[in-house]
Amino acid sequence: MKNRILNFGAIFLMTIALMSCVDNKGKQSVEIDTPEEVKKTEKETADIADQDFIDGMTGKVWHNYLEIKIALTNADAGQVQDVAQSMIASFSEERAELKAIAQELSETEELEKQRKLFAAFTEKAGPMFEDALSGGTIYKKFCPMAFDNKGAYWYADIEEINNPYFGDKMPDCGSVKKTIKK
Repeated sequence: MKNRILNFGAIFLMTIALMSCVDNKGKQSVEIDTPEEVKKTEKETADIADQDFIDGMTGKVWHNYLEIKIALTNADAGQVQDVAQSMIASFSEERAELKAIAQELSETEELEKQRKLFAAFTEKAGPMFEDALSGGTIYKKFCPMAFDNKGAYWYADIEEINNPYFGDKMPDCGSVKKTIKK
């Protein structure tokens, strides 16, 4: 009797194990991302895990800033507007000038105007990012050809160049001008 129960239990467990390895058509399936898909996902994802800031406001603004940079790199004006709208609520009273630029970003649909506003935002927010960084590394980058060869800066969380001012026209244009580590 005891052996029968053990045999039945073993058969039952083996059946469950076999059935869990197959989908409902009796075939196993595995999805594998190609290197191109992985690289594309990495470029589209703002990674804030490597940077820490002394206050929550700067951390939130940094995260939104990276999302806007990615949206500009991908020439996605609608995404820029959405993220800028989210960013507006992050600012404290003493950051009214940055809040006003974020408000303009959220209101314009014109990609080139958004890029100019992003450059203005970068100029004003850059010192805040640098001063508030408490851990990790951020990179200050420069594109000499932006805005009719006047040039423009931007900040990033990775050393690789992904130019928000030219997008896919010239994604590698620019260089790291400063590495900020804490």
